[in-house]
Amino acid sequence: MNRGVQQTYESPLSDSLAVGRRPLFRRGGKTFRVVLLLLGSLSSLLFASSALGATATVGLGTAESFSVLAGSTVENTGSTTMSGDLGLSPGSSVTGAPHVLGATHVDDAVAIGAKSALTTAYNEAASRESNGSAGTDLASQNFTPGVYTASSSLQLSSGSVTLNAEGNPNAVFIFQVGEALTTASNTTVSLVNEARACNVFWQIGSSATLGTGTHFVGTIMAKASITANSAATIEGRLLAETGAVTLENNTITTSTCASSSGGGTETTTGGGTTSGGGVVGSAASAIAITPAKLIASKSTARKATKKAAKKRAKKAAAKHPRSGTHASKRGSLARPALPNKRAAFTG
Repeated sequence: MNRGVQQTYESPLSDSLAVGRRPLFRRGGKTFRVVLLLLGSLSSLLFASSALGATATVGLGTAESFSVLAGSTVENTGSTTMSGDLGLSPGSSVTGAPHVLGATHVDDAVAIGAKSALTTAYNEAASRESNGSAGTDLASQNFTPGVYTASSSLQLSSGSVTLNAEGNPNAVFIFQVGEALTTASNTTVSLVNEARACNVFWQIGSSATLGTGTHFVGTIMAKASITANSAATIEGRLLAETGAVTLENNTITTSTCASSSGGGTETTTGGGTTSGGGVVGSAASAIAITPAKLIASKSTARKATKKAAKKRAKKAAAKHPRSGTHASKRGSLARPALPNKRAAFTG
C-alpha cells in the first residue's frame, strides 16, 4: 500500500483536459471573434486598395464645354461641324467659318479661363503614375483601364486600337505621349464593354495629326498644335495649348460624363444622342420650342383652376342654399314660420 502523496487522475471529461482538445474557435468565442475581425479588416483593406487603384478621371474645368480650343489660330477648310464650343486665346484669327453649335469665344474672358483650365488638366494628366507602356504603335492593341505611356512618338499605323472598359462605364483611359501622336488614314479607336469617350484622354508632348477618314475617340490635349485631316471624325475634343487647330470637313461630337460614379449618362454637348439611349435637343431648338410650351401649359393650368373653382362653388351651394352664389336670391327662398307668441292657450 502506497502511503505517499495520493495521486489524482483527472477524468478525460474534466475541464482542463477538454479545453486543450477544443477547437480554437470554440474557446469562449473570443478567438473566433478575433479571426472574424481580422478577416473583415483584410477584406476592407483589399476593397479600399482596389478602389484607390482605379484610375480617376481628368478634370477639364471650364475647358470641358469646348470641342475646339486653340492658342494661335483656328483654320478650317470645307464643312466642319462641332457640337460644343469653339475657343481661341491668345490668338484672334478664326478662318473658314466652321459650323459651331455651341458658343464661340475669341480671346475673351471665357477663352482665357478655358486655356488656364486646359493647362491645369494637361499637367495633371502628365503627372499620373503609369500602369504600363503604350508601345510605339497602337495598331491591333487592346487596352484595359489605366494610364499608358509612350516615351517618344506614338502612331496608329493601320486598322484599329480597342479600349475595353470591362463592363465599367466609369473606366478611365489616359495615354501619355512624350512627343507626337499620328494616325494613318481610315484608322479607328474602338470603345467596347461600356467604355465612353468622355473618359479617354490623350496628353501629347508636342502635336497631334489625325489622318484622312480617321475615327478618333477621346480628348486630345496637345502642348503645341492639332491637325484633323479631311473627313476625320472626332468623338471628343481637340484642345491645343499654344499652337493652331487645323480642320477640314470634320465632325466633332463632344460628350460629357454626367456622373462620376454609378454609371451616369454620357451627354452630347450642343445636341445629340447619349450613350445611355436618351436624346438631348440642341440649344437652338430649346429656345424655339420652350416659350410656346410654357404659354400652352399656363393656359391649360388656368382653365383647370377655373373649372375646379366652379365645381367647388356648385357643391357648396347644394349643401348651403343661402350661401355663396345663392345669397343674392334670398327673396326667392321660403322662410320657416315662426310661432305666434300671443296665441291663446287651447289645451
